[in-house]
Amino acid sequence: MRDLATFLSDYGDSHRHPVNQWVHILCVPAIFLSTLGLFWLIPLGPWLGLDGAAAYWVNGGTLLALLCMPFYLRLSMGVSVMMLGWLAVSLAIVVAVDHSALPLGWSALALWLVAWVVQVWGHKVEGKKPSFTDDLVFLLVGPVFVSKEVTYKLGLSRTPGHGTPS
Repeated sequence: MRDLATFLSDYGDSHRHPVNQWVHILCVPAIFLSTLGLFWLIPLGPWLGLDGAAAYWVNGGTLLALLCMPFYLRLSMGVSVMMLGWLAVSLAIVVAVDHSALPLGWSALALWLVAWVVQVWGHKVEGKKPSFTDDLVFLLVGPVFVSKEVTYKLGLSRTPGHGTPS
């Protein structure tokens, strides 16, 4: 399996235009959150004979997160901890929306669709196709890239997501 630096370099090849980078900084978290929200609606707990709180927390969203974590752990412990942070914040938002007057399914679907449309536009600006069209694993690399880009843009890191300082 490729290492973290290789994944970020390969992903960064189609994410060098500043507009596309900002599009991803906004849309990758939105897609991460809304995908988790959509999968949250798949109630696995009752299918497994669980009830109460256990049934609520055992769903497609938590299963999806569980299935993705070994990939991040393979990249590094730091990436795993960071992605657990992404997951914790996203789960908190999903649960808050689920307990609010907003319909979680429609809210998540609308956010997911808008974020993907904007991402496609970002790649039109970039002039390159999205990385995941060649390898779906890049859907998991996107949040790591965005995290690196944000820390770079905030001056907290000397290396951006694509690996070479501007």
